[in-house]
This record gives sequence, structure tokens and C-alpha cells, in this order.
Amino acid sequence: MEPRLWAPFVGRVELVLPDEDRRLPLHAEDDGWWAAKVELPHGTDYAFSLDGGDPRPDPRAAWLPHGVHGAARVFDADRFAWADAGWSGVDVRGAVTYELHVGTFTPQGTLAAATERLEHLVELGVDVVELMPVAAFNGRHGWGYDGVALYAVHEPYGGPQALQEFVGAAHAHGLAVCLDVVHNHLGPSGNYLHELGPYFTDAHHTPWGQAINLDGPGAVHVRRWICDSVLRWARDFHVDAFRLDAVHALRDDSPRHLLAQLSDEVAELAEQLGRPIGLVAESDLNDVVTLDTTQDGGWGMTAQWADDVHHAVHALVTGERHGYYVDFGSPETLRTALTRVFVHDGGMSTFRGEPWGSPVPDDVDGHRFVAFTSDHDQVGNRALGDRPSARLDAGGLAAQAALVLLSPFTPMLFMGEEWGARTPWLFFTDHPEPDLAESVREGRAREFGGHGWVDLYGGPVDVPDPQDPATFTASVLDWSEPEQPDHARLLEWYRVLVALRRSVPDLASGDRHRTSLDVLDPPSPTDAPGWQGALVLHRGDARVVVNLAHVPVAVPVAASHPLCVVAAWDGGAVHAPHAAGEPLVVDVPARAVVVLV
Repeated sequence: MEPRLWAPFVGRVELVLPDEDRRLPLHAEDDGWWAAKVELPHGTDYAFSLDGGDPRPDPRAAWLPHGVHGAARVFDADRFAWADAGWSGVDVRGAVTYELHVGTFTPQGTLAAATERLEHLVELGVDVVELMPVAAFNGRHGWGYDGVALYAVHEPYGGPQALQEFVGAAHAHGLAVCLDVVHNHLGPSGNYLHELGPYFTDAHHTPWGQAINLDGPGAVHVRRWICDSVLRWARDFHVDAFRLDAVHALRDDSPRHLLAQLSDEVAELAEQLGRPIGLVAESDLNDVVTLDTTQDGGWGMTAQWADDVHHAVHALVTGERHGYYVDFGSPETLRTALTRVFVHDGGMSTFRGEPWGSPVPDDVDGHRFVAFTSDHDQVGNRALGDRPSARLDAGGLAAQAALVLLSPFTPMLFMGEEWGARTPWLFFTDHPEPDLAESVREGRAREFGGHGWVDLYGGPVDVPDPQDPATFTASVLDWSEPEQPDHARLLEWYRVLVALRRSVPDLASGDRHRTSLDVLDPPSPTDAPGWQGALVLHRGDARVVVNLAHVPVAVPVAASHPLCVVAAWDGGAVHAPHAAGEPLVVDVPARAVVVLV
């Protein structure tokens, strides 16, 4: 590797070779670039000194074995012997996706240990494994969204070669790999970019402070830094897709949005590689500009997350109305989400205090939206990190799973959801700096001072200390749980639903025109939380009958031809119509689900 650095703010750059205790000057090139005509072999530690100052890591470093403050190490990606020459990739649209956090997915918290659990995902029926951010950050434990090195793999996870090995193993199991990447901000510790050049701008601001400079002087090189990182993960690490964090915070007023540029460049690379490369946006905008083609002025994303679907399902089944759930919870709102995607599509958002969003055009396929009953945010950003399994009975969990996995959307599971994991998933950090650690503690406690948490939890909330090692340890999955009868039963239900999605075309379809929802009011409401009626989800000719009541219900189901039970949670029976034109009747036990095909 020949060292190069973009540092227009600097008058002198030296290459620091700590193992040799020497420094070499870099020569100035055009546009603020510096370079040295020296070849650094794989495994060489190096850093850059700016104007004679302390050594700084390379912002394009692939390997940071000494942490985000230490010297980088040269990583030759071509040394890895790939065995996936026959891999043709996976289209993420409609693919069953599984989100996991490397550090808490296994007790070891490494990519190598996660590899040992891939067979579990295959048996579940997963198509795509989505890794939460692996970019290097300071400390050992964290969610990964405060990474500061876009090109490096967090060393405690195993470093860059471990990611290559994980991807290779996933492909051998028939699984695609999606990488969660964060381009909208950098973490506070180990972020030296402001010393190098105009990576940040005061023209825009985000919830994390200054925005990344995407449209000001020098932005062409900042954009190149971002796009090159994605292309490199796809090319050198064979990553199949990318989940792009909070793209609404990528503030860009330039004629061509960064995401449009990225989309076009990724499409070109995908054509060269002969396999699809997906781009999935997390967006709070409720606007399909994310999905519109770049030729039509859009950002060209393959798909985007659909938080409104999660909110509609969660609020209906749990009865929660705090915070951003305030506009959700009715079956009519669920119908809107399942058929129109965005609940806020131009009308008033009570939580935001203003009109929000725009409608999804009728011709946009449902597979272009990722739906889920849980994800890292919806669990981890609760005061106690409690999953739905901490509050819902087994029937409620089974109902949520059916509504999402058999929906017209691309379904995503959050690790452990499939067996109703009882371990929480909390917000945890490991900042070595005392001031930063205390700031995080205070901020977390302050964050949960409102939004109805006292009402939800039945009293004052004692928010776990993010810096306490016990907070991290409590969040690690317990792999003995799937062997326990109740957990094993739910796991089998998930496997059945995923298998139905694979085998029944109507249940696999993203056609929203053939999706509708019938609602039966509660027969006898109780004091139990959540809505307590029955639902009939129409998916083409298939039907998903969900009884959320605490008593058995006879549910009329309109159908154009005879249907039979192909899956049931707690049983159920179908009675043929008494006369032509009448609906069939399905006897559904309390808190149960019946799938008809």
C-alpha cells in the first residue's frame, strides 16, 4: 500500500512508522492530497503526523488493532482466499432479514462466534444476515453507531479478516450479508477528521451536532470518502447489501444528492461483479424520494425501513400510546400501514407537532419496505431495553410475527425475537474517557424523564447505567433458551411462517393491491392491555386470521374458493359456508392465529 492522505488544512504531513521509529515526509499533491512513494507491506503499522503533531490514524484505515487512537495497520484484502465464486447474491427485496449485534449475539461477542450460529439462521429460513455497525469505535462494547473509522472493522469483533471469513461462511450457507453503515455523523472519541480538512459543515446541523460536509467546499472529497468505503466493502469483503443509517440526517443541498451518487456507483459495481448489491435506507421522512430512480430525481435506494408498520402493529397488540405511538394503536391505523405503508402521509403527526410525510404511490411494491416487530432501536431505546416478550403473552407474540412475516413487506427479525428471548437489549457504552462516560450517563437518564415511561412501567424508571459492564452483559443472548419448551414452540412457529412465505406465492407477494384487512370488534373487552378484537388479513387468496381477544371467536372469512388450515397457533377449525355467497367461518381460540390457503 502506498500511503495517501487528504489533509487540506495541514501544511506538513509525515508518515510515522512506529515499529521502525522513523518518519518519512509526504509530498503535497493537488486538491489537498499528500502521498509518499513508498510501499508498505501487509501488517505494517503506520500513522500520520500533521504539522509535527501527535500521530493520527489513517481515516481510510482498514485495520486498527491498537484502537481508534493508535496507529493503523496495513491490511491486504487480496490475501484472503475466497471460496464463493459461484455466489450469485440475493435481492434484498422480499428477503427474510435477520438483524444482529455482533457483540451480544453470542457470549464471545465475535464474528467468529457468530459464524458458529449461522446454521440456526438457515434452519429459521433467513435469507439475509444484517450486521449492526462493525466500524471501529473507542472502547470494547457499544452499539456501533458512534464509529469513527468507516473503513475498519472493530478489533474486539475480530478485525477485517474476521469479517471476510464471516461473509465467506455466510455465502457457503446460502446467506447474504448486509452491513449497517453510518455516514451521517461520527462518534466523539477518536474523531480526528476536523484536523485534516472540511469533513464537517456549519451550514447544516443534525441531532449529533455539525453535519457531514456533503455540499460545501471540499465536499467532493468527503463524498468520495463515503462512497469509496461502501464500494470497498462490496468489492473486497463481498458484502451484499447495506443498511444506511438515518439518511434524513445526510443534509445535502447539492444538485445531486450523495445517495443518488452512491446508488449509481453501486449499480455500476454490481454490474461488474455480476450480483445485486442492495441499498436499504433508514429514513424518517416518510417520502419515497428514497426509492425513486436517480433518473427521476430520487435517491435510487433498493428499499427503506417502514417504522410506521412497526408502530401500528406494536401499539395495537401492546396497547402502548406513549411517545411516538400516540397516533397508533387502532385496527384502522394498522389497515393503513399494511396497505399504504405510511400512516403519516401528509396529515398531522401529533408527536412531531406538524404535518408529515407524503403518500406512497400505488405502483410501489411492498417489498421495497422493510417491516419488523422489533429492531435495535425499538427495543434498545426503551428505558429498560425490554423486548415485546417481556410484556406480551405467547399468543400476542405469535400474532405480531404473523402480521409481519405474512405481510406484503420485506420482513426483518431482531436477534432472539424468534424464540421470544427474555434477555433485554439495553443501551450500553464503554467510553474510557470519564467526562464522556458521565455525559452519556446523564443524557440517558434525562432522555427518559418524559414520554410516558412512568405510566408504562408503573412507577419511576431507574435507567440502567450504560457504562456499567452489567448492562452490556445483561444484553447478551441466552442460547439455552431455544431449548426450553415455550421458547422452542415459538421458534417453530417462526419457522413455519417463514416456510409458508417461501412456499405460498400469495404470502410471498409484495402486491399491496391484493392486501386488505377486515376488522371484527372485541366480543367482550377485558382490562388486559392491547386491542382485543379479531383481524382477517387478506393476502391474495390466502387469509391470516388473528384473534387478539381473550375468548374464542367465530370469525367470518370471505373467500372465493375453499380454504384449508396450513398453520395454526393454538388450533382452529374451518366451517364451510351454509349457502353460496356466504363467508366460511373459522373458530379461532383465544389469543391465536390461523393461516388459510
